[in-house]
Amino acid sequence: MGAEIRDPHNITIGTKTTIGHNCTLDGRGGLQIGNNVNFSSEVMIWTMQHDPQCSNFGIESSPVVIEDYAWISCRSVILPGVTVGKGSIVAAGAVVTKSVEPHTIVGGVPAKPIGKRNENLEYTLGNQGAIWFV
Repeated sequence: MGAEIRDPHNITIGTKTTIGHNCTLDGRGGLQIGNNVNFSSEVMIWTMQHDPQCSNFGIESSPVVIEDYAWISCRSVILPGVTVGKGSIVAAGAVVTKSVEPHTIVGGVPAKPIGKRNENLEYTLGNQGAIWFV
């Protein structure tokens, strides 16, 4: 449904994960996605970027890990080297520059903790009419 997948051979996706409309998944630096992860529409995950301090605009890369039961809400951006912990939520429009602890809700630019999530997550995605299932 319009998702852009860069270097899919470097991307691992667990079971029952859903990918929303027009998401960008960048596998160039390595991307690991767990089980029952929900990506809302227009999420961007980047594993490679330009080094702003490099005199020749060089590139740096670092893997991204999205753990089980994470919910990455619409139009959020996750940058290289970030781990989004189990059960965490990234609020709509957030830009995640640092790793997120498990069961933490983050939001804003740059993303900061704004709440905690229930730790007893037992749902299975895939029965709510999502776009793509793995």
